[in-house]
Amino acid sequence: MELVQVAQLLSDRVNALAESETIAMAKKARELAAQGHKVIKLNFGEPDFPTPQHIKDAAKQAIDDNFSYYTPVAGINELRQAIADKLKRDNNLDWKAENIVVSTGAKQSIANALLCLLNPGDEVIVFTPYWVSYSEMIKLAEGTAVLVEGKAENGYKVTPQQVREAITPRTKAILYSSPCNPTGAVFTRAELEAIAEIVAENENIFVIADEIYEYINFLQEPYFSIGSIAAIKDRVATINGFSKGFAMTGWRIGYMAAPKWLANACDKLQGQVTSATCSITQKAALAGLTSPLTPTYEMAKVYLQRRDLVLGLLNDIPGIKTEIPDGAFYLFPDVSAYFGKSDGESVIKNSDDLSMYLLNKAYIALVPGSAFGADKCIRISYAAANEDLIEAIRRMKEALAKLQ
Repeated sequence: MELVQVAQLLSDRVNALAESETIAMAKKARELAAQGHKVIKLNFGEPDFPTPQHIKDAAKQAIDDNFSYYTPVAGINELRQAIADKLKRDNNLDWKAENIVVSTGAKQSIANALLCLLNPGDEVIVFTPYWVSYSEMIKLAEGTAVLVEGKAENGYKVTPQQVREAITPRTKAILYSSPCNPTGAVFTRAELEAIAEIVAENENIFVIADEIYEYINFLQEPYFSIGSIAAIKDRVATINGFSKGFAMTGWRIGYMAAPKWLANACDKLQGQVTSATCSITQKAALAGLTSPLTPTYEMAKVYLQRRDLVLGLLNDIPGIKTEIPDGAFYLFPDVSAYFGKSDGESVIKNSDDLSMYLLNKAYIALVPGSAFGADKCIRISYAAANEDLIEAIRRMKEALAKLQ
C-alpha cells in the first residue's frame, strides 16, 4: 500500500507523532551490526548491569507460587504500601498506598498523568533539554508543550524567572526530570523551593516531577523532591520506577504518587488501556524496595567513575564543550564547533548529521541533541563497559579529526 494511502488511513493523532529518536538510532545501529560492523551502542538509557540476584529470586519464587493472575489495576497493596514507605523514608512525601498507581514503566505513569490532566489547548511548561517523549506525550493528550530552555551556563537548569515568564492563563502543568535525561542536571533544594513559590502563587498549575534517576545522584547533599514542599504538595505527581536504579528496564514497572483524585483518575484510565502491570514483576519490585539498596548504590558509584573517565577523554577532543553532570548516566556535550565542516563526503549541518556521521563512519550509536530540544549537542550514555567507552571516544576523536 502506498505511504500516502497509509497516512490517510491512520489517525491524525498518530500521524502527528514523531518516532522516538533513541529507538530510531537503535534500529539503524542494529542494521549496521547485522552487516558485520562492531557498533558501540551509547544511545540507550539502559543500565548495563544485570538485575540484582535477590530481585530475580523473588520473581522466580512468585512464578513457583503461581502468582500469575490479574492484580488490582493500581498494583498489589503490598507493593503500593512499600512504595509509600520508600517515599516517606527517602523523599519526605506523606502518601498512603491509595495514592500510588503502579504502571508498566515510568513512561506510562507520565502519560497517564498528562492524559488525565490536559484538555485540548492546555499548556505544559517543559524544562529543556528534555526527555524525547515529553513533547509527544503532551501532543497525544492534545496539549501544547511550552519549552523553556535551561542554559548551559546555568548547568542546563531553568531559572525561577524563566518559569514565571512562561506562565499564561492556559498553563496547566510543569513537567521536568531531575536528575535530567539528557543532561544529568540535578535541581537542588533551593532551586526547587524557588520554583515551588511560583507554583504556589498559581493555584491551577500542577507539577509532574520525573524522578526516575533519583538514585544516580552525585551531589553531596541529599536528593530533594519538590512534592515535599508543603505549599504545593497536593499539586505534585511524583513519578519514579525501577528501570534505572534497580537495573530493571525490561521488567517494565514504574509508579506515580499523587493526590487521591488524580490517582483515582489514572487508575480509571489505566484500567481501560493496560490494566495492571505484570504480577511477577510486581513481586520482584517489592523485593527490590524492601531489601538493602546496596546493589543500587554500588551501581551509582560505578556510574560516577565512568562519568569522570569519559569526561577526561572528551576533554582531549578539540571543539567539544561538556558540562559536568550531577546525576543520571549521560553526558551532553556541545558539538556545534563541527557544524559546517565536512570530510569530503558528508557535510555536518546539525546534531542529526553529526550523529549519523559518527554512526556510519565510526560505528558509534549516539542520540542527536535535536531530539531533546538542544540541537547543538549530542547525548552520550556511559552506561557501558569501560573498554567500550574508551574505544568509542577514541573512534569519535579520530572521526571528528577528519572534519575540516
